[in-house]
Amino acid sequence: MLEVGTPAPDFALPDQQGNIHRLSDYRGKKVILYFYPKDNTPGCSKQACGYSDNIGLFTDKNVTVLGISRDSVNSHLKFAEKFGLNFTILSDPELSAISGYDVWKEKKQYGRSYMGVVRTTYLIDESGIIIMANDKVKAADDYAKMLELIK
Repeated sequence: MLEVGTPAPDFALPDQQGNIHRLSDYRGKKVILYFYPKDNTPGCSKQACGYSDNIGLFTDKNVTVLGISRDSVNSHLKFAEKFGLNFTILSDPELSAISGYDVWKEKKQYGRSYMGVVRTTYLIDESGIIIMANDKVKAADDYAKMLELIK
């Protein structure tokens, strides 16, 4: 996980429509950048729906929400359509941003070890500096915690 107070690494990744987004495109706004393991899994779906259902509360405060996983653009499109997601989710199959934000880690489940995305949320200020980093995210409560922070 990257340290609070450091510059957030820029990236160029496609969204669920195939359009390229760069973190630098959002200068002048706060950005919630959250990394999640996989589309259409229970926790990831709850997290995405929490942001989607409350997106107006974020946009009213000039905050952009961006989700990132290593799923494909096509997977993201289906995920967004299935749940009616109304914010940008970015595809990072090459792990460029995932590695750059230090969220690709060894994980353990049922006695086996494997590499995967650790659910992590960053809050980035208007000038591109990380002002909050959390790698102990509870998927269903992530949006509410972030709303509290941006009040």
